[in-house]
Amino acid sequence: MYTGAPGVAIIDTSSSTVTDKKDASCAAPVKVQWKESPVTVLRRIVTVLFALAVAGAVLAAYIAGYQIVWDSSKLFSFGLYGAFLVFHLVVQSFFAYLEQRKMRSRNLECSYTKTVALTISAYQEDADYLRQCLLSVKNTKYPSDKLRIVMVIDGNSADDRYMLELFREVFSDDDVGCLVWQENYHTWKPWEPPGSGELQLSTVEALGEMYHEVALDDPGKSEVEELIRRHRCVCIMQKWGGKREVMYTAFKGLGDSVDYVQVCDSDTKLDPLATLELVKVLESDERYGAVGGDVRILNLSESYISFMSSLRYWMAFNVERACQSFFDCVSCISGPLGLYRNDLLQLFLESWYNQKFLGTHCTFGDDRHLTNRMLSIGYATKYTARSKCYTETPGQFLRWLNQQIRWTKSYFREWLYNALWWHKHHLWMTYECVVAGVFPFFVTATVLELFYKGGLWDILWILLCIQIIGLIKALYACLLRMDLIMVFMSLYAVLYMTSLLPTKYFAMLTMTKSSWGTSGRKKIVGNYMPLLPLSIWASILLGGFSYACYKESREDWTSPPKKAEIPYLIYGTVAYVCFWIVMIGMYWVFFRRCCRKRADYYDINV
Repeated sequence: MYTGAPGVAIIDTSSSTVTDKKDASCAAPVKVQWKESPVTVLRRIVTVLFALAVAGAVLAAYIAGYQIVWDSSKLFSFGLYGAFLVFHLVVQSFFAYLEQRKMRSRNLECSYTKTVALTISAYQEDADYLRQCLLSVKNTKYPSDKLRIVMVIDGNSADDRYMLELFREVFSDDDVGCLVWQENYHTWKPWEPPGSGELQLSTVEALGEMYHEVALDDPGKSEVEELIRRHRCVCIMQKWGGKREVMYTAFKGLGDSVDYVQVCDSDTKLDPLATLELVKVLESDERYGAVGGDVRILNLSESYISFMSSLRYWMAFNVERACQSFFDCVSCISGPLGLYRNDLLQLFLESWYNQKFLGTHCTFGDDRHLTNRMLSIGYATKYTARSKCYTETPGQFLRWLNQQIRWTKSYFREWLYNALWWHKHHLWMTYECVVAGVFPFFVTATVLELFYKGGLWDILWILLCIQIIGLIKALYACLLRMDLIMVFMSLYAVLYMTSLLPTKYFAMLTMTKSSWGTSGRKKIVGNYMPLLPLSIWASILLGGFSYACYKESREDWTSPPKKAEIPYLIYGTVAYVCFWIVMIGMYWVFFRRCCRKRADYYDINV
């Protein structure tokens, strides 16, 4: 029996029939007995009321449309809803700053007694990226007798063999064990006829009939687990099953043999001190169940998309997750760089793998759900900017779009799951989830209202507001990072409005469609469906703009209100066009000249 954090749940495994840890995958489900104290019930009630209050306040501010500041012609105005958004950004940035300052000032110690398993998930990876990943893992500054490396490849065909050979080559001077497994943990079907799989049969003749004794468990499972526990560096090729299947194999094979489990993707280059800094955080407080690091973009100079992603990543980790870390409730420990307490991970491993949504087995959002499972048992999740890694991001627009749709699917699905455990953590977690969850819907409603009910000035004003807000956030990021490159973050707002916003609705409508989402780097993207919502959204906006032009053509532009509007239209248009001319010019001059090589920005000794 395991008792989690105070006032949480009692996880009782006494009813299980498992007699050996190797049989855990066939065991009865873990029975969770909820014994909630009056304090817990009160926290649930308070949290629900707080969530409703936040949602109600945002909705009321939006519907009321109350204007705080306006000019004499009422063409310029600043409303209550806008003030709320500014307040949110200011508060979020303030707590992020406090957390960053605490990270820099604290000098945590490491005992070097904790054993760590560094797991790598690989799928049709580019050979150069994989080599960089493995070399960075090899040069990790953590005692070799306390560090184990497990790479699991999603696929066991001849086309996947190069990844195993690369692993052997990089770790040739170490204790290496490799295995090509014809199955995985969940594909073994001993009842299928011979020829449909690698079955273990022994045939005897009895009473004139053939009697088949079929092995009830795949012998490959025990071979995998023995290999992982016997060798320091292990590479396993297994039957394709998706990223969650790959992660499960590594976690299951490790069992309770290590203290911490680190996750890493095959396109990720680790900073030499990345693992050490993560271990320091988990060792510093028993309440911490998982910790994530700062993920930077390795191929930022590949394209405009990868460059914008690099800026967005910095904001996401060093502002949004830094703020969440201040309140001990980071919503997602990113796949390229995260560390978990293994004893806790093993408790919910089966539940994590067997997650279903609307009757469909979930195969995406693995890292976010893993984080949510840790939060669900009452443990804190942290972020540290002192641990860094550099990962590949899609450089092609379509690959990037597919990735964003996959992430959006998992976000909304996990939002619903996460809501069940808001009461176990700080109220900031509830507040941020509510605000972030409703934000896309309010933005959509605002844009549609202005495009179809407003005039040309209303459309121009919303475009100007988008860039003004984006520029303010970008300037703050420049100060926080002490790097002028963050000024380009102001361009991300357009990418959000034209591409990310419509794909959120497409993701919600296709929530149950499961796949890796982002194809392997050796394949050309063939899924063009994500372009459909973009086309529909563009048609809606174009229709609204055309309708606004039609209405304006019927107005009397000699009337005083319209005469007063003309200078606003001229100056606003000039300002908007000039902004884009300046930013595009800076992009081509500054970015293309200074960032042509990724080494200009990221110097990683491997």
